[in-house]
Amino acid sequence: MRTSMLALSLALMLSANAAAQPVAQPGSNTPAAVAGGEQAGVREVPRPAALVADGIPPVPAELAQRTRPYMEFRTAAFSSWHPTDRSMLIGTRFGNTSQIHRVAVPMGARTQLTFEEEPVSGSWSPAGDVMVASRDTGGDEFYQLFRVRDGRLELLTDGRSRNSFNTWSHDGQLIAYSSTRRNGTDNDLYVMDPRDPSSNRMVAQVSGGGWALADFTPDKRQAVVAQYISVTKSNLHLLDLTTGRMTAIGDHSRDISYSGAQFAPDGTLWVTSDEGSEFKRLGRLDIASGRFTPVDLGVNWDVDGFDIAPDGSFIALVTNEAGIARLRVLDPRTGRARIVEGLPSGLIGGLEIAPWGEIGITFTSARSAADAYSVNPQTLAVTRWTQSETGGLDAGRNAEPELVEIRSFDGEPVSGFLYRPDPARFPGARPLIISIHGGPEAQSRPGFLGRNNYLLNEQGIAIFYPNVRGSTGYGKRFVSLDNGPELRENSVRDIGAFLDHLQADPGIDRTRIGVTGGSYGGYMCYASAIFYGDRLRAANCIVAISNFVTFLENTQSYRRDLRRVEYGDERTQREALLRISPLTRVNELRIPLMVVTGANDPRVPASEADQIVEAVRAQGREAWHLVGQNEGHGFARKENADYQFWTSLMFWQRHLLGDAQGAAAPASAR
Repeated sequence: MRTSMLALSLALMLSANAAAQPVAQPGSNTPAAVAGGEQAGVREVPRPAALVADGIPPVPAELAQRTRPYMEFRTAAFSSWHPTDRSMLIGTRFGNTSQIHRVAVPMGARTQLTFEEEPVSGSWSPAGDVMVASRDTGGDEFYQLFRVRDGRLELLTDGRSRNSFNTWSHDGQLIAYSSTRRNGTDNDLYVMDPRDPSSNRMVAQVSGGGWALADFTPDKRQAVVAQYISVTKSNLHLLDLTTGRMTAIGDHSRDISYSGAQFAPDGTLWVTSDEGSEFKRLGRLDIASGRFTPVDLGVNWDVDGFDIAPDGSFIALVTNEAGIARLRVLDPRTGRARIVEGLPSGLIGGLEIAPWGEIGITFTSARSAADAYSVNPQTLAVTRWTQSETGGLDAGRNAEPELVEIRSFDGEPVSGFLYRPDPARFPGARPLIISIHGGPEAQSRPGFLGRNNYLLNEQGIAIFYPNVRGSTGYGKRFVSLDNGPELRENSVRDIGAFLDHLQADPGIDRTRIGVTGGSYGGYMCYASAIFYGDRLRAANCIVAISNFVTFLENTQSYRRDLRRVEYGDERTQREALLRISPLTRVNELRIPLMVVTGANDPRVPASEADQIVEAVRAQGREAWHLVGQNEGHGFARKENADYQFWTSLMFWQRHLLGDAQGAAAPASAR
């Protein structure tokens, strides 16, 4: 088993309902007022102890009861195979956080193996004799690695630094991981036999935060190392595990992106690369010459991830075709690839091939919560291993998205996915929420909406997920169109172009549109509220960047240089970054604001929320502020995510649905 970015991207996708945190201020709701009981005769939902609801009304118990089925969906993410008993490891939640479970047979019971307060992920050794898990504390992303034994986690790393699991050796003897333990910033590379923590040793001392050991050679004498610099550039090296000598693979002066480097049993190195193409193609990379030889799949889209069969007889790969995932099985000898037709349109992640050849995946779609499946590589037959609950609701009734394609202010093609409520139940023009993805190197894709299905199915609110310039999935030219402070606001102008199109749609109520987004999407949320406040009702901005200078100064040091490549360098471009920061123009933000933050967020520090909430209130304007004191870059605990949804729902009901509580139509729509 080799861990891939595909598994990581799906894990992020599955946590898309996460949120953020802020700090209490004078005049906020006191614990007595929001911790449960009654106020003015209205029963209230107990607020989770770690949440601070500043300026937010208590949640009525009736609202929570009405939405309850939409809170009770579950997901199951395929993690790894056991090589001898042929069971699956999955990540799923029965309590408050996701834990590791075992499923012995398709549609069998989920047997819980870890029992932690924090979310846990993990995988079996390819030998099947030891399980290694990863866990942080309170969402701080300072992950530690553990050996799982008898339901307990035995610490393998130092307990202080940030440690990221990279991969197993092919025989399962060693793990590779990157760690900031030396100085808190640089991601040095280590290997260890997890059965014997004293075997731990550093194999490469590096500079920067983007390093990982991608794969061992089959004989474990060497390894391929990846150095991520930006979404359009990464470098590969060959590392001698005995001497520590690293040799460059290919020409590092060129802007080429590589992903998923993996050795076949015969020693051939396979990668995905955008060399000579707008998109990442699968192919062989000659270590000596750096020559990349792609496989012609007959599609001009990114290969998101792949895995090689342990005997080298086939490769399973996933393509991203306009946001829809397609699974193919490739014969590397003939170059023939067969498409797995037994999966509907949706998203695929967690790809791993078992020793006996079965392909394990996670699959989700608008009408299916994430579940674990397997695919037979000979027949391409699909077998479902889990069926996640959806709160008793019929997920088959959920809205399928429609693709919206327009040209932006400068003629650039941009697109997104629009979910409309059932027109039979909600006729006429409907309110709309524009939900902007983070990253910015990410892509909104049509998956299961979870709690947001309540907005569609019960409130009649349409939801639009745009992919503005800078999104991945549309080629390396497109992903670079927002880089740096001089181009950054062009992505905000894309939202204006989408507003032009959507406000002309007879199915959309042009007077009732709101905006939301998380992380970089939170910056876009603030910026859209400032640019287009006369066309929007309200903004709900989550773990959001409010000032690019303070963000870059205060984000964790291991990621600071990586973010400077995308946003600009606050040391040399300070004035330009301040100019495009929402905090600089906060006096122009005139619509109601909700801010959600994680107090332990290592990416976008909670101070980013504190400063804009203070500034908005200083202008005499409304700002709700929800802080998760035991959360990081998004809410991972169910009780917190539920409460976030309820408070967000109250925010939208007050400011988007109708003219209640004095919510007025935007000036341009009156």
